[in-house]
Amino acid sequence: MQLTFLGTSCMVPTKERNVQGIYLSYKAEGILIDCGEGTQRQMNLAGINRNKVNIILVTHWHGDHVGGIIGLLQTISNKETPPKIEIYGPLGTKKRVQNLLDSVVFDGNNLDLKVFELNPKKVEVFKDKSDYYIQCAPMDHTTPCIAYSFVEKDIRKINMIKAKKLGLKEGPDLGKLQNGKQIIVNGKKVVIDEISSVKKGRKLTFIFDTLPNQICFDLANKSDLLVTEAVYLSDMKDHSEKYKHMTTQDAGLIANKADVAKLIITHFSQRYKTVEVLEDEIKTYFANSSCAYDFMKLKI
Repeated sequence: MQLTFLGTSCMVPTKERNVQGIYLSYKAEGILIDCGEGTQRQMNLAGINRNKVNIILVTHWHGDHVGGIIGLLQTISNKETPPKIEIYGPLGTKKRVQNLLDSVVFDGNNLDLKVFELNPKKVEVFKDKSDYYIQCAPMDHTTPCIAYSFVEKDIRKINMIKAKKLGLKEGPDLGKLQNGKQIIVNGKKVVIDEISSVKKGRKLTFIFDTLPNQICFDLANKSDLLVTEAVYLSDMKDHSEKYKHMTTQDAGLIANKADVAKLIITHFSQRYKTVEVLEDEIKTYFANSSCAYDFMKLKI
């Protein structure tokens, strides 16, 4: 699992920072969390194959979060056999994606695209696969906005050395144990915990463009990594409340209350030419934290 920050600026791109875009690579999945203007070029510079993208999670429809979608879709559609792409976003996403598609001319009709609208009232699972699931939750912004968690499912590892000592072999009996059933081997009851251990799945949470609220804490709870906006320093609290964004103090509050392992802040106002002052302040609120920068890569 690897996370790449493709843009770390707020509304306006700067010389150092592109607008919002994060790429999560997990096994065969390529997931974009927002796709601001210039995202596909950032992917080129980061060495990411745009044709690996198969899921786009839209937090909301402000331009700095979605301005790169149509260019990415058009480039991908030019491939002879383009990947299947799913776009998820808040209410209105279907209409807005169609508006984007209608705004340009496609030379071919190769795009395999499905668009889904989410309208959660609390933390809800909307995509559930064999090895992971994705949660969504409503946020408090000036337009409908959604936060997301990517949750890897726990994996049970069978210790075959222990299993063989008890007289077990690979086959139906192991399958029964994995399904929670007890079996009898050589006159003795055997349960799954005797021959296995559980590897805890990883959890990543992404929260952008919102005022802090209880649902933020619920969604981020026990995350291995929380990625959240911190548009302003704490001395701009009034400004953040006016535009419904978060400060470094807000980000630290969520990380502490949700008991996350690591915090990374991003989505910085253009007023901050460098992020040193943001980095210094966020560490006073949550020690295991840092500022993201364009092309930052994390192996989770």
